[in-house]
Amino acid sequence: MKRKIKKAFYKFYSIIKTLRGPRGCNWDKEQTPSTMAPNLLEETFECIDAIRQADDENLKEELGDLFLLITMIGYMKQQEKAFSLADILQGISDKLIRRHPHVFGTSDAKTSKEIIHQWEVIKQTKEKKHKDASVLDSVPSGVSPLEHAFYLQKKAAKFGFDWQKKEHVYSKVLEELKEFETALEQENEEELELEFGDLMFSLINLSRFMSINPMLALNRTNKKFVYRFRHMEKRMKEEGRELKQENLEKMDDFWNEAKNTESHTLKTEK
Repeated sequence: MKRKIKKAFYKFYSIIKTLRGPRGCNWDKEQTPSTMAPNLLEETFECIDAIRQADDENLKEELGDLFLLITMIGYMKQQEKAFSLADILQGISDKLIRRHPHVFGTSDAKTSKEIIHQWEVIKQTKEKKHKDASVLDSVPSGVSPLEHAFYLQKKAAKFGFDWQKKEHVYSKVLEELKEFETALEQENEEELELEFGDLMFSLINLSRFMSINPMLALNRTNKKFVYRFRHMEKRMKEEGRELKQENLEKMDDFWNEAKNTESHTLKTEK
């Protein structure tokens, strides 16, 4: 198996090297880490969909697509002489060993809770960059605001800054909703934006507290919307009707029709 993996990776690496080489593909050579970055999130969600559908064949393909993006971006940096693919693999190997002293060292941590606490301690000691470092420094900033909020809350919670009961979190959501309603009545646009942000932050916190990943939850809702809209669009075309305000009642009928049929499609992704 070791030889098979080594051979497969070398072939894969050689293909990427050729594509980015002098006689390679112009499109591939024109790509940069920045142009490829958005595809990382898209391919990640496609992997998640395949996992939820228990579709191993599709998962194998989607993991390959994700692996391609990661390796291609790494090779671009190798071409820039910023770091090499070997540096990436060596770095993550060293990190895994450093963060698992209970496996590769002398730590006695056994339970998952003890191991997670050990990880955080290691990150805040051996991996701390300067004296003014914050525990929030490791939270990725190059993500969407929704993801950033989720990761900020998750990181803070690891250090005890968290609600004690879900009822308290839910009460906070209701409190923020009330403040948003007040701003809505006052028709203050700046205050509305601030309160809407607070409301979203509290909803994301509630989702985290209840072990719901808000990105995955929103992604499923997006897919549900697309399914219903496509169904409604198709049925409108079948009846020779246009998608416009005057036909809203009929569009609603077909939208509700889609809701009654989607259980056999979307809900299989649990």
